[in-house]
Amino acid sequence: MRSNSEILHASKAFAREDRLRSWMEILLTLFLSVAFFFSIVIADQLAIRLICSLACGLMYVRMFVIYHDYQHRAILQNSFIARFLMRAIGIYLLAPENIWSRSHEHHHNNNSKLTISGIGSYPTISKNRYLSLSKGQQRLYLINRHPLTILFAYFTLFVYWLNLKSFMQSPAKHLDSLFALVFHVAVGTAFLYFLGFTTFLLVWFIPFFLSFAIGAYLFYCQHNFAGAKFKESHDWTYVNAALASTSFMVMNPVMQWLTGNIGYHHVHHLNSRIPFYRLVEAKDNIPELKDAPTTSWHPLEIMRCLRVKLWDPEKDKMITMRELRKAVKFVKRKTFEVAQ
Repeated sequence: MRSNSEILHASKAFAREDRLRSWMEILLTLFLSVAFFFSIVIADQLAIRLICSLACGLMYVRMFVIYHDYQHRAILQNSFIARFLMRAIGIYLLAPENIWSRSHEHHHNNNSKLTISGIGSYPTISKNRYLSLSKGQQRLYLINRHPLTILFAYFTLFVYWLNLKSFMQSPAKHLDSLFALVFHVAVGTAFLYFLGFTTFLLVWFIPFFLSFAIGAYLFYCQHNFAGAKFKESHDWTYVNAALASTSFMVMNPVMQWLTGNIGYHHVHHLNSRIPFYRLVEAKDNIPELKDAPTTSWHPLEIMRCLRVKLWDPEKDKMITMRELRKAVKFVKRKTFEVAQ
């Protein structure tokens, strides 16, 4: 069995981009996004407009993954054109560079580290810590992990957390967050005023709502699933967090393309410098990456991921609120029996 350092070293062979391929991927994604965008505006039939609206939202998911790869310095580095383009994409997708790169880098460096896993990701705490919280703190924790919080990520994650909250906490550091919000509201308002409510919904609201909901769930489920492992800082290692605490999300080829191979998330967490179009190659050639914990788009699998709420160190697994209530009742019953 290879050591962690040997596994990391093996991954470096795939952390080399094909510059032409990178440009082709981003330009194709931009072209399709723009094509669907304008098709919504000019098409006559509502059904066609709706299909183009949904397709546009899916292309935004792919665009976000490519932007995310650029922020990891996996593609298109040392290019003035790419620098300008990616900053513009970050503003457009309500993920401005300053807050995204800072919070996401922290997430990668502390993935599945129990004490600080909520910074730059959905919070995860232990069963005992949850029980020690006040009722208000418990409610806030569960709200942060609630399915509706993920579904409405347009507002909860992108409008509020990435932009409004970051700017309010540090205006000088996050002026780009304010700019992204103002730009987004201004353009959306212009569509509403000049082109009407239906066009506003189809060309602006639905694509962003869909893409942000999908993105938020992908981010959640690839670190919050039944087999995920969380560790305290003293037991945590970077490689183990990638291999045992990050999932491989099984998808069909179409969804795999639309999500920019982000389902190979354990590979990405092992080495974030691997371009998204080489993640499959890396998984196929590094033996330690072939037996990753898996999840999928199956409705039952989605329900399983959404139900787990807390880390139970005694059982060494994520547990649901139902399991927590059963455990608490058991302890109370045992305590009562001893008292008798």
